Amino acid sequence: MTEQNTPEANETVLSSDLNMDENAAGTNLLNEELAEESELEKLKDAIEEEKKKYLYLMAEFDNFRRRTAKERLELIQTAGKDVIMSLLEILDDADRAEAEMAKKGTTDEGIKLVFHKLRTNLQGRGLKVMETKGLDFDADKHEAITEIPAPTDELKGKVIDEIEKGYLLNDKIIRFAKVVVGK
Repeated sequence: MTEQNTPEANETVLSSDLNMDENAAGTNLLNEELAEESELEKLKDAIEEEKKKYLYLMAEFDNFRRRTAKERLELIQTAGKDVIMSLLEILDDADRAEAEMAKKGTTDEGIKLVFHKLRTNLQGRGLKVMETKGLDFDADKHEAITEIPAPTDELKGKVIDEIEKGYLLNDKIIRFAKVVVGK
């Protein structure tokens, strides 16, 4: 048999040699580079995923820290709420006693001093008296006991009289004001 040295035959031999021999010089290096690039991409993706997890975890921790700080502050501010609520009745009695002393013209400085200390101590703990008379009726702040005809048109829909004072503890309502509203 005779060998064929045609250009087509030489081309077929060269292309089959390149495709068949993976151990030929240059192809091994090319395969290693492709494998390294693929592994590098996988590592970059893994790093990005870990960064995202880390950022999410840090955001969650920051939210947790803020939420617990806020809850702790609210707890501290309202820690004595039950005690203060029970003292509101005593404060009402003190107001009634002072009004009665003023009617009779009696001025006992000792009793006035005790009432004043009670009020200032409670104010120091965040207690505030809710202002009501002459203001528009607000169902979120006031509890309407009754409605009466307003003496003037200006007092329609406004608080005419206060039956029981309302109180705020650190700007949160702890007792609604019981009022008389003009209609």
